[in-house]
Amino acid sequence: MRDAMNTSSEGLKRQATYYDRSHAQSASLIRARRPFLVKNMIVGACCAAFVVGVYTYTVNVVGQDEFEDVKVPDTPVTKQLQQSPASSSK
Repeated sequence: MRDAMNTSSEGLKRQATYYDRSHAQSASLIRARRPFLVKNMIVGACCAAFVVGVYTYTVNVVGQDEFEDVKVPDTPVTKQLQQSPASSSK
């Protein structure tokens, strides 16, 4: 009767799973996922194609920009140390 209730030695009910002890998919999980395999692969391929397309477009557009409108100073800008008014009055 203990085996029929699917319990462990402590008397607690074990959780049913679709994976075996070596964490491989069981035959029932493979059978349940089979109808969705092609659809999932098509959606995954479409997502990957979109990402690659956006990346390629971005690299091409940025590569064509000459950055002529960006002003670059001749000498590097250095920060001058400014004294705060509180420390200069003491």
